[in-house]
Amino acid sequence: MGAAVLTLKAGRWRLYADRHRIELTPRPRRSCPDCRGAGGWWTGGPFPEMEACGCWSDRRELRIRLLPVPAWPDEPPF
Repeated sequence: MGAAVLTLKAGRWRLYADRHRIELTPRPRRSCPDCRGAGGWWTGGPFPEMEACGCWSDRRELRIRLLPVPAWPDEPPF
């Protein structure tokens, strides 16, 4: 039995929906003058890391739980 999953990318939000949850997550703005839609930039140094741009990282992610996710057993039943 297959589960339907819906994923939409419209504007600055990504909508994901399945039978267990609905999520709205922010996306980087294409018109952002700092990251130019990439979502961030790499910092220099011996161990470079990605620094997130504020055009999407400062916005909250919204999540609504619908049905509980079934628990996986710790051990197989044999």
